[in-house]
Amino acid sequence: MIIITHPACTEYREPGHPERPERIIDSVKYLKQVGSSNLNLSWQEPGEVDESLITRVHSYGHLARMSTGREFDPDTPAYPDIDVHAKRAVAAAITGLGKVLDGQQVFVLMRPPGHHATAGQAMGFCYLNQVAIATLEAQSRGVKRVAVLDFDVHHGNGTEAILRGKPDILFVSIHQHPCYPGTGLESFDNCQNYPVAPRTPALGHMKMIQTAINQIEEWNPDLLIVSAGFDAYQGDMIADMLLEPEDFKQIGQMVKSLAVPHLDVLEGGYSNQLPELIHQYLRGVAA
Repeated sequence: MIIITHPACTEYREPGHPERPERIIDSVKYLKQVGSSNLNLSWQEPGEVDESLITRVHSYGHLARMSTGREFDPDTPAYPDIDVHAKRAVAAAITGLGKVLDGQQVFVLMRPPGHHATAGQAMGFCYLNQVAIATLEAQSRGVKRVAVLDFDVHHGNGTEAILRGKPDILFVSIHQHPCYPGTGLESFDNCQNYPVAPRTPALGHMKMIQTAINQIEEWNPDLLIVSAGFDAYQGDMIADMLLEPEDFKQIGQMVKSLAVPHLDVLEGGYSNQLPELIHQYLRGVAA
């Protein structure tokens, strides 16, 4: 299994912000210590990304604003060089896509996350939507049917808005509701949402995830792209769900059971246990 990451993604921070560099620093350290012995991990840095892939999804105005230093919202600061960091995260997803299409397993371990970013708006810690960009790029490379599974505790509103109505794409999200960003209560077109009430017992939450996985299986995709968020963990600071580490291993096993090529991209997950949660998920998909 290939882990795609880059040390430069840890170079920006804001004191007290939950989307912090330690998410990557600690996860890399943990996976090199623990995961290398049972997952046969290899490590790679992202390549370059052509800006035309980004502008297939995002407006030129959005890209221009990212470089101005103007704050988007209190959750999504205008860090110095945030446009460079966000483009590097996109490059990691595109590099990972190429590896997956060549038959390899990939987990993209980068920041910032992306699934809240819409075509023209950065929000919710997210600046560019790497999963949406990778989805459309997969189709441009000849993949017919692409499914996106988002199990982050927050609804992937940006991914949904970008992919809604596009042929041969299925977006499926399981998320806490009510919760930020307040969307994802209903399903429509090619977007299927599975809202879960706060503090739902883990068994009920996992049954909802299995239902979503079953829907993807029935749709029969040629490729699956996963927005892998780990903030439904019971110890996470910014949500109210009750999953345990072993549940993330089971989610990985569910993904593996679909028996289609899949690309995993880190989204949320803000507890100190994030490295263990990623490890459990990777154990599941590598089983």
